[in-house]
Amino acid sequence: MNQWHKIKDWSPLPSRHDGPNVQLDLHLRSEVGAISPFVDKLMRLVRNLNGISGNEEAIEIALREALANAVIHGNQENSSKKVHVVCLCGTSEVSFVVRDEGDGFDIGEVPDPTAPENLESGRGRGIYLMKSVMDEVRFEQGGTVVFMRKSAKREHAYKRVSPVEGPGYDKRQG
Repeated sequence: MNQWHKIKDWSPLPSRHDGPNVQLDLHLRSEVGAISPFVDKLMRLVRNLNGISGNEEAIEIALREALANAVIHGNQENSSKKVHVVCLCGTSEVSFVVRDEGDGFDIGEVPDPTAPENLESGRGRGIYLMKSVMDEVRFEQGGTVVFMRKSAKREHAYKRVSPVEGPGYDKRQG
């Protein structure tokens, strides 16, 4: 696929955690049909590089929404424009920066899709989904850049013990 391309010397994603990190610098053409193959391939790489088990669906939803917004609303499906994607996979989180070549937008002007008067409108649903499933979502550079971060699900270091089934409890006597 020629939609994968290295962007030189662009490293906007500092890691919040120690450990190895892999940065992928990519772009795709501004065509709706390019989104699914791009996301499918990128998510395979993310799954192989990162310990994000249990968060894959959330990350994929947010990534698809961010790319659709960039292609459709940002670049107006102009195939001469690109959507640039930086993905940083660490041992405990994954981050994305999605940048389009459009004019941007004011996030304050996006309606709340959960408000009763907006339930029939399709505007704002993608941003709402992204914010719902990711730990952090920020819009920068006048709305042409979206930053998203998702941390790995954390398991408690201890096992919860039922007050009934504490030490010395014999289930046969229960």
